[in-house]
Amino acid sequence: MPRPRIIIERDAVALAERAAERVVARARENTGEPAICLTGGSTPKRLYQLLATPEWRNQLPWQRVQWFIGDDRFVPPDDELSNIGMARHAFLDGCAPPENIHAIPTDAASPVEAARAYEQTLREFQARHRTDGAPLFDLVLLGVGPDGHTASLFPGYPAASETEHWVAGVPQAHVAPFVPRVSLTLPCLAQCREMLLLASGHDKRAILSRVLAGEDLPAAHAQSARGETWWLIDRAAAPESCEA
Repeated sequence: MPRPRIIIERDAVALAERAAERVVARARENTGEPAICLTGGSTPKRLYQLLATPEWRNQLPWQRVQWFIGDDRFVPPDDELSNIGMARHAFLDGCAPPENIHAIPTDAASPVEAARAYEQTLREFQARHRTDGAPLFDLVLLGVGPDGHTASLFPGYPAASETEHWVAGVPQAHVAPFVPRVSLTLPCLAQCREMLLLASGHDKRAILSRVLAGEDLPAAHAQSARGETWWLIDRAAAPESCEA
C-alpha cells in the first residue's frame, strides 16, 4: 500500500475546518447513499460541532448520508463515555434522520454479541447499497491514542490482529476509561474511499513520531485498501520529522 500522506494545519480550528471539507466532499460525491464512519475523541468532537453550524450543515445531504461508528464503549448511548452519544449530541441529533444513524447495540448481552450484531448491520448495508463493488465506506475518521491504538484496537490485543471478522468485542481496554469496547477491525476500516486520521495537540507528538516512523502499532496499520489515507494533524502534534 502507498504510504499515508500528511497534512499539517496551523491549529485545531483549522484542522477541524479541513476535516469538515473532506466530510462534505465525500458525502456529496456519492449520489446514492454515502456512508461515513465516525470516531470518538476531543478532536473529532470539534469537527462534529463545526458540522452542526449553519455554514456546514447546509452543505450536507442529510437525507442520504448513513452514519456509522468505528468503535464504542460498552455503555448505554446516553452515558457520557459513549462515542455515538457524543456524536449525537454534537451534531447528529437534529440534523440526521434517526434511521440513518447506525449505533453499535451496546444493550446486547456482551461486547462479543454486540460485535456480531453490528457486523451483520454492516454486511447487510453492503449487500443492499454496494452491489457495484464500491467500498463499504466513503470516509472513515479515526484518531490515535497515547499507546498507538486506533478505534479500540489496542497494541497486542487480539482485536488488533483480527483478519476475518469486521467487528470485534474488546473485553478489556488498555487505557482509561477501563470499560469493555466494541470496535471495527482493520480489514473493515480499510474498506473505504478515504481514511482520515486526526490528531491535534502537543500530547500527540510523541506517539505520532512512533506511528509515522512505521512502528508496529495499530494506528500505523490503519490504511485504506481502496483509496487514499491521510493524516491530518496540527503543528502542535507534528513531529520534527514532518513539520512544515
